[in-house]
Amino acid sequence: MKPATGPVAAFFDLDKTIIASSSALAFSKPFLRKGLINRRAALKSAYAQLVFALSGADADKTERLRAEISALCAGWDVAQVRAVVNETLHDVVAPLVYAEAAELIAEHKAKGHDVIVLSAAGEEVVTPIADMLGTTRSMGTRMEVIEGRYSGELEFYCYGEQKAVAAKRFAAEYGYDLGACHAYTDSSTDIPLLEVVGNPHAVNPDRILRKHATEHGWQVHSFSNTISLRTRIPAPSPTTLAAVGIGVSAVAAGATIYGLSRKRRKEA
Repeated sequence: MKPATGPVAAFFDLDKTIIASSSALAFSKPFLRKGLINRRAALKSAYAQLVFALSGADADKTERLRAEISALCAGWDVAQVRAVVNETLHDVVAPLVYAEAAELIAEHKAKGHDVIVLSAAGEEVVTPIADMLGTTRSMGTRMEVIEGRYSGELEFYCYGEQKAVAAKRFAAEYGYDLGACHAYTDSSTDIPLLEVVGNPHAVNPDRILRKHATEHGWQVHSFSNTISLRTRIPAPSPTTLAAVGIGVSAVAAGATIYGLSRKRRKEA
């Protein structure tokens, strides 16, 4: 392994890599309780889950459902979404963190590496979770906001190839030596991200990613133990939450669908 020629970053996927669930699925009950989604939307999401469980998710179907859920989120009040995340973050997410992921994050930070979360979930969910974990920075999906409400249009979809694009942008901005950087993910959709770093890691990989990792000699990790961070990490301050990024396309039902499609691929 050649010495790094610049700063080093470790890029982490969020769902099924740092936390043992879909981050948006974890928040679906608080969103339902606060009226952001109604029971009809919840049933619609459940039906979509059944479709994925029975037939899997091809790219066209995934894109259609993503567009449909993005439209469903149109009109949501940004401040209300932030408030729900603020109120429920520690109760919902803290018990779901993989111990192995927390240890890796700590190890990278001890080595002086920056730790960056890249997730298809909305930034209003990704940012506070990343802050809770003490990571350096993060990026999630952003949705357009007009007059304090989500329009239903995406500004940036942090999924698939776009995660690799995000990593390259971070490298250009902060001088990271991508050849010395690390990336961790469970999903074959993130292969483009894994291919741009010198140290790719497959975490609880789906069938396609496991095959790809084996063929290319990538490290494969098995995460299984969850820990509670409630007693070790303080609740986020109002200042931190005020800085939470805007975006919700993969929140609630949308990312629930993606999480279940990824689970389906693993079980295939």
